[in-house]
Amino acid sequence: MADPYATLGVPRGASEAEIKKAYRTLAKELHPDRNTDNPKASERFSQVTSAYDLLTDKDKRARFDRGEIDGEGNPASPFGFGGGGGGFRPQGGGGQPGGFGDDGVDLGDIFEGLFGGRGRGGFGRGRQAPKGATVNYRLAVPFEDAAALKPQRITLQDGKTIDLKLGAGVETGTQMKLAGKGQEGPGGAGDAIVTVEVRPHRFFVRDGDNVRLDLPVSLKEAVLGAKVKVPTVEGAVMLGVPAGSTSGKVLRLKGRGFHGKGGTRGDQLVTLIVDLPAEDTELKAFVEGWSGDDSRNPRAGLGV
Repeated sequence: MADPYATLGVPRGASEAEIKKAYRTLAKELHPDRNTDNPKASERFSQVTSAYDLLTDKDKRARFDRGEIDGEGNPASPFGFGGGGGGFRPQGGGGQPGGFGDDGVDLGDIFEGLFGGRGRGGFGRGRQAPKGATVNYRLAVPFEDAAALKPQRITLQDGKTIDLKLGAGVETGTQMKLAGKGQEGPGGAGDAIVTVEVRPHRFFVRDGDNVRLDLPVSLKEAVLGAKVKVPTVEGAVMLGVPAGSTSGKVLRLKGRGFHGKGGTRGDQLVTLIVDLPAEDTELKAFVEGWSGDDSRNPRAGLGV
């Protein structure tokens, strides 16, 4: 089984922050949306996500480090020792897992470490039956839905659908745990982990909890001022453009951004872009004959 540390390219002693950083870097590089013509990237993305799921679960990470589960979260088989196809041959204990192997290793201790047994009279005593394996899902969330925290419907492997409530601060890489929605096992069903991927938008851009938008306005609207309709993540609203506005002027729509973890909500920052008409002879004639005195240097702030 693949080593989740090797899959993410981090050392065994890596911190949670180092693991998260490595996952984000690989997820961006390998995401299927960026590798539509490379099926191996999609497979690698799935492996990276599974490795991240295991290493960010403190209990599973500890169990993996102890050799109790493999890189996919399944119970590690105790019959993989010895090599050569011979497995192991208990001796001195009547064939029970309480004796010693050929090399003098106490097999009772091995079973106790693997299964949590309490004593050498049998490895089934004093331990819980293992739950089923974790199932991983990827959920692509529209940009506007993530900002407005709209519930998302997901179909599970058994064909059932559930509605997920997005939490404040949701972003690409956010994970949600669905208890008991994984595979069935002797000790009950495992869990499901849903990893969120916020889809990019064609004109909105996320900036922390804020949303940025470049808004084209006409020359007349910029010079004289106007009320214009502006798209937001929750529908269009009217915005007042002050008279004498220039390209680059930023206007703010309060509370139209993403919901932050601290209970506040970001804003929408609207950058005005004056859109001049192409080949407008009247405008050209007006500027050529304009008697206004505008001797200032609009590039002075750039040091030129």
